Amino acid sequence: QVQLVESGGGLVQPGGSLRLSCAASGNIRSFKNMGWYRQAPGKERELVATITTGGIRNHADSAKGRFTISRDVAKNTVYLQMNSLKPEDTAVYYCNAQTMGWRPYDYWGQGTQVTVSS
Repeated sequence: QVQLVESGGGLVQPGGSLRLSCAASGNIRSFKNMGWYRQAPGKERELVATITTGGIRNHADSAKGRFTISRDVAKNTVYLQMNSLKPEDTAVYYCNAQTMGWRPYDYWGQGTQVTVSS
């Protein structure tokens, strides 16, 4: 079965940067979309950024200009470069992979904690 493993989270000061990694167990181009979501305590999970099998990127308004999703197909890895971090970015960040087809299935990683604090 598909496994997604996130890494790169941690504690960072406001204005700092982190790069999250999501390593997939298979060819990431076999998925219709891959992306990053986050969930803060007491809040719903929200989309941060996605990338399609063709490399088309989309970023949530909260992430535009600060976060960048990218991929290394050879390494089956998707990244999220996070710059100018704010306290409100504090959340558990989850990697997502969506299968091809008319009724896609979502795979999720275990999550990695990002804490932005002074």
